[in-house]
Amino acid sequence: MTPKNLPTIGDQSFEELKQSNDHGAEYWSARDLQLLLGYTQWRRFEDAIKRAATSCEQSGNNPQNHFAGAGKMVGIGSGSAREVDDYQLSRFACYLIAQNGDPRKPEIAYAQKYFAIQARKQELSEQLAADQERLELRKQTSEEFKMLSGAARQAGV
Repeated sequence: MTPKNLPTIGDQSFEELKQSNDHGAEYWSARDLQLLLGYTQWRRFEDAIKRAATSCEQSGNNPQNHFAGAGKMVGIGSGSAREVDDYQLSRFACYLIAQNGDPRKPEIAYAQKYFAIQARKQELSEQLAADQERLELRKQTSEEFKMLSGAARQAGV
């Protein structure tokens, strides 16, 4: 684990676990995220998911939009496969799971740090875009004022 990034599973990071549905919307498999966040038992991870879904609902969001129930086929010892419970999680759901996970797990601590850094980057990006828009408006206003000044001088005002 590197302190600057979310932990990895082998060579896969949080962003590399991202999938897209038929409509192009991004999601993460809870089963994949479970391992990334240091949970070895599904039932413990599902507790964190349920706390996150409650947080989602309490914040005025519809949990079904962020925690879509799904099944996933997994291999079992005999070479066959069986379906297990899974969720297709939005980025927001992943964030809430990190916030509601077991803070004693280093992976959860890194995930919390990752999402805090991502939130700050977004804030700075929005601030930069707003600053650039303000500068462009000032530039346009200055040019229009110069044109108006020139027209006033020509008219003898």
